[in-house]
Amino acid sequence: MAKRFSVTVKKEWCKSCGLCISICPKKVLAFDDRMKAHPERMDDCIGCRQCELFCPDLAITVEERE
Repeated sequence: MAKRFSVTVKKEWCKSCGLCISICPKKVLAFDDRMKAHPERMDDCIGCRQCELFCPDLAITVEERE
């Protein structure tokens, strides 16, 4: 069975730079109506953690789901 991942964005830390959205190979993240990143397609996440690594504000956490 394939591993599944949860992506969490701390909205109060996100400065809407869009790096996470542009770096994600599966296009999991998108801007919400307040121009903050949020996981729109979390089930597509492959756990590469690129969004977590590139976020300059450390606002993103990727964790494996049970």
